[in-house]
Amino acid sequence: MPDERTRVAAIDCGTNSIRLLISDIGAGSKVDQLREMRIVRLGAGVDQTGHLSEESIDRTLMATREFAELTAMFGVTQVRFCATSAVRDADNAREFGDAIEDILGVRPVVLAGLDEARASFLGATRDLDSVRTLVVDIGGGSTEIVVGTGQDIEWSVSLDIGSVRLTERFLSSDPASVSEVIACMNHLDAVLAPVVTDLAPVGSFVGVAGTVTTVAAHSLALPTYDSRRIHGARLALDDVRAACMSLVQMPVADRRALPFMHPGRADVIGGGALILDRLIDLLPLDTDTLVVSEHDILDGIAWDMVSA
Repeated sequence: MPDERTRVAAIDCGTNSIRLLISDIGAGSKVDQLREMRIVRLGAGVDQTGHLSEESIDRTLMATREFAELTAMFGVTQVRFCATSAVRDADNAREFGDAIEDILGVRPVVLAGLDEARASFLGATRDLDSVRTLVVDIGGGSTEIVVGTGQDIEWSVSLDIGSVRLTERFLSSDPASVSEVIACMNHLDAVLAPVVTDLAPVGSFVGVAGTVTTVAAHSLALPTYDSRRIHGARLALDDVRAACMSLVQMPVADRRALPFMHPGRADVIGGGALILDRLIDLLPLDTDTLVVSEHDILDGIAWDMVSA
């Protein structure tokens, strides 16, 4: 590895998944060495209880121990562990942070919603053309919407709507009933419409994170999850909305049988798909295309580690 490069490990601990990115960064470039994901559902029940359950913490700590072994194996020199929506909302976040620090030797950084939005935007757009872009990051507990040009952010918002949160609140049947779907959509419209109404139209629309990449795989009818076909894919918005509603209407068993579906995402993808559908309908988009990116908050965290 060249001397001017730093080998870093970025960890994004969300409501549904925990992910690791190991990269060599230097001289304005990033070379990724490893990406890993585990579905741990850390935020299960947090929307109702405000508390991280013992079982959810145990699953997350097990994955963190695996990631610690990988960082040692790859000779990482800097590690940053960032937690998002579930930990922001939890009354036992400090105890969780203590356990993570015992494993990794670093204290978790609990990102505020707007910091999460910034990291997602910077990670998603760094390799794209410098045009005014709207980035949507749909997570398990929250959704971030960011507008900017290049590395300059002009507007952002973080909303407490996510695939896990909405599934727990609204979509209890399998498959979700018409009345459940309508109630969920009405809630989304009430949350989203006032926030995005005054935005000026945007000509570049980018979606990141697991909901978007899974919907993309469904829209493309992929025979397996293929990062090479998903990253950078340009999908017609009408096709994306059709894929969203197809997933919403499927029983969980049928979703789980899809060849590209991560089994830990199958039960909550309907909630995430409804968020994406309503965003497409409500956002002031001057484009009929969604650009899908697998570069997201993880990449933003990694870049920040060497630019801070």
